[in-house]
Amino acid sequence: MKIALVINDFQTEEPNFTTTELAMTATALGHEVFYISVADFTYAPDGTICARARKVRPKQYNSCSAYLHELRNANATHMDVEALDVLMLRNDPAQDVAARPWALFAGITFGRLAARHGVIVLNDPDGLMQSINKMYLQYFPEEVRPITLISRDREAILVFIKERGGSAVLKPLAGSGGQDVFLITPQEPNINQIIDTVCDDGYVIAQEHLPNAAKGDSRLLLMNGRPLQCEGKYAAIRRVRGKKGNDIRSNIAAGAQVAKAQVSDSMLQLAEIIRPKLVQDGMFLVGIDIIDNKLTEINVFSPGGLLRAREFEGVAFSHEIMHALQRKVEHRRRYHDRLDNLEIATL
Repeated sequence: MKIALVINDFQTEEPNFTTTELAMTATALGHEVFYISVADFTYAPDGTICARARKVRPKQYNSCSAYLHELRNANATHMDVEALDVLMLRNDPAQDVAARPWALFAGITFGRLAARHGVIVLNDPDGLMQSINKMYLQYFPEEVRPITLISRDREAILVFIKERGGSAVLKPLAGSGGQDVFLITPQEPNINQIIDTVCDDGYVIAQEHLPNAAKGDSRLLLMNGRPLQCEGKYAAIRRVRGKKGNDIRSNIAAGAQVAKAQVSDSMLQLAEIIRPKLVQDGMFLVGIDIIDNKLTEINVFSPGGLLRAREFEGVAFSHEIMHALQRKVEHRRRYHDRLDNLEIATL
């Protein structure tokens, strides 16, 4: 297969990213792998799509660090995007909101064009457009979601917090990595300033504070709408909040610790409840965050945790993902244009 992974920027990639794990596995399996940043696409006058891309030499790499080091030092070459079998949109638009707003929809926009030319684009770009911010969570059944208010009205937010007994979590509608996430408690003296701070980024999500949130959350990876498994083990990790001060965030980027997850029947039931919507939207690879049997976050752009899950479980989940991609390519070759991208995304 010819596979390209779309990223925000080469300099922000890290060895422990799921994207690096996927790329190294694909290279080890003999596939041709390219990296494309969101700044490097071109739509030519003749209607073709090309890009400046980087790739590593086809060999076995002993670590993700070695793989990424060679990638960063590789020369960029021009490639025909339409010649790809699979284009994986692994960029996180939330990272570009402030500094590069022009990049926000770049991956989705060029992904749509690639899909029109027969490239399998994952996750489906039209589905990703619907999930560009955390409002996407509200499209899932109420039973799996925390009680939530989304507003810029300070008084409405204060009333919501009061109705929750004075406790709630506030965070921006557009954001990632745990930025500007606050726990409001009944004794909070700076509540108005906190609301104003989060409002600076746009709409505010006010969410009920779940009883066991202090213990962290569980990240479960889903593929084709179902929990990702390999040799009977689930691709999941437990994220425990950082110990600095009273940091409430469970994001690894914010200093959370990672532990082996225990995947419960209730977590699997939650995954089954949300499966129809994920399939409907063409979400091939998704990471869901769970606290108290509630879905607190759903990551459809660059779900992480794959490398840590491999380390804890001792199985190669990334191989399962590559096998799934290969099956999709085979379906496309058999059915040509009779299966559109949305249909093939979760087959």
